Amino acid sequence: MGNTPETVKIIGIDPGYAITGYGIIEKTGNRIRCIDYGAITTPAKTPFPDRLLTINDKMRFILDMYKPDYMAVEELFLYKNTTTAIGTAQARGVVIVEAARANIPVYEYTPGEIKLAVTGYGKAQKQQVAMMTKSLLGLKEMPKPDDVTDALAIAICFAHAGPKFSNQSVSGYQYGRYGYSRRNEFG
Repeated sequence: MGNTPETVKIIGIDPGYAITGYGIIEKTGNRIRCIDYGAITTPAKTPFPDRLLTINDKMRFILDMYKPDYMAVEELFLYKNTTTAIGTAQARGVVIVEAARANIPVYEYTPGEIKLAVTGYGKAQKQQVAMMTKSLLGLKEMPKPDDVTDALAIAICFAHAGPKFSNQSVSGYQYGRYGYSRRNEFG
């Protein structure tokens, strides 16, 4: 009969406090398919703690509903606006806490790694990534807003890379990604 390829469910997250995009894909062997996607949005005039609570509650619901095997998130990069960076980092933290609560391993990727995995070129333009994401998943239309397309691209990146230790979210930037292996200290 032969071996049947393992099927894994991956949720990609493009974190933000105004819009957190998510995309859920399934990978069986070399085939990927889209299961669902969407955005968690919070109104601008909502108090910030309430925005984080909304993201938390909706992420918990999504994780409970789809039960992904892995979560992939975009690594934070430097913003010109520090307030935006801090808010995004807090939203990202809320999402990662929910993954931890559900015992879902979290992996992170730089924008360049995501572009390379989806288009074959690490400096691809946003529109190129969106078009390839749509094509790879066989979608009839481009998901909106852009954060959702980005989340699907992040999930595709994980599907191509797999659960590599070097991409595991291990405590921000002190460990495996930049030369220090957590394995050296913890076994």
